Amino acid sequence: MTLSRPKIFVTRRLPEQIEARMATLFEVTSKPVDGVLSADAIIEGVQGKDVLVSSINDPIDAALIARLPSELKLIAQFGNGFDNIDIEAAYAAGLTVTNTPSVLTEDTADMAVMLMLALPRRLVEGAQVLPTTGEWPGWSPTWMLGRRLRGKALGIVGMGRIGTAVANRARSFGLNIHYFSRHRRPPQVEDALGATYWAELDDMVGEVDIVSLHTPLSRSTHHILSAERLSRMRQDAFVVNVSRPELVDEAALIGEIENGHLSGAALDVFESRNGIDPRLLQLARDNRVVLTAHMASATLEARLEMGETVIVNIRAFIDGAQPPHRVLPEGRGKLARG
Repeated sequence: MTLSRPKIFVTRRLPEQIEARMATLFEVTSKPVDGVLSADAIIEGVQGKDVLVSSINDPIDAALIARLPSELKLIAQFGNGFDNIDIEAAYAAGLTVTNTPSVLTEDTADMAVMLMLALPRRLVEGAQVLPTTGEWPGWSPTWMLGRRLRGKALGIVGMGRIGTAVANRARSFGLNIHYFSRHRRPPQVEDALGATYWAELDDMVGEVDIVSLHTPLSRSTHHILSAERLSRMRQDAFVVNVSRPELVDEAALIGEIENGHLSGAALDVFESRNGIDPRLLQLARDNRVVLTAHMASATLEARLEMGETVIVNIRAFIDGAQPPHRVLPEGRGKLARG
């Protein structure tokens, strides 16, 4: 497929530098005001277009895919995740789907480690004292006591690019590294990280102080941290999730924190399709949970690299080449990994 100046529809506002660069390469249509579009608005926007540049908020399910115009051939996702796209339906319809992996590794790993520090050291709670009261009660041997990270056991679920980057950072804080992953890492990687591999997740979760999730969402990883596995975790352990909300049974997690079995959770992602669970918000107000607003990849550098990766995928596709970050259905090739 070769197009001199492909027509693309972008569902969200992107960084100015990326929008300007796209405008020099493509015939771009986008909405003037940023915001999540409905399925009908997406269908309206892609009429006469060759490429849809989507984001994680866009509902590109089988029903929408069936309504896409025949001239649309590429869905170029601005983001690493693609849970919003029915990949199998897109593949069956002859659509190519791409995403933007790799560029988010360092920023996401930074966020994961920040959350590991924030919860046990009571960072959010402590940062609110002065702005809220306007007074400092003064130093006290017993005030705002948190917990030390050094010597604790970190259990990483998914030792891909991001999981490995988290392990590297966590070692600097004296954490002992444990991991469960679909594929065991080579001995030289384990040795460099001092990492212990667990063949069974059920066994690992009961032996670590922190469980941090870094695996893609798939049929096999949905609720990988299930109610039963949460109940196996150590008393006073906590969960970190900067990946996908569906990896955790959120209702069970809330229950384990409320009943005092788990000390808390630090979450950059959480179920929000029907509004954030009020119980989760209350736990945050009670400083038993740290919630951040899906900020793991929210750096200017990451967003610019994501945009450049979208452009690379589009240009490869229109030149008739295989886009470097194509996403395929499970069982039909290697899915992109975070």
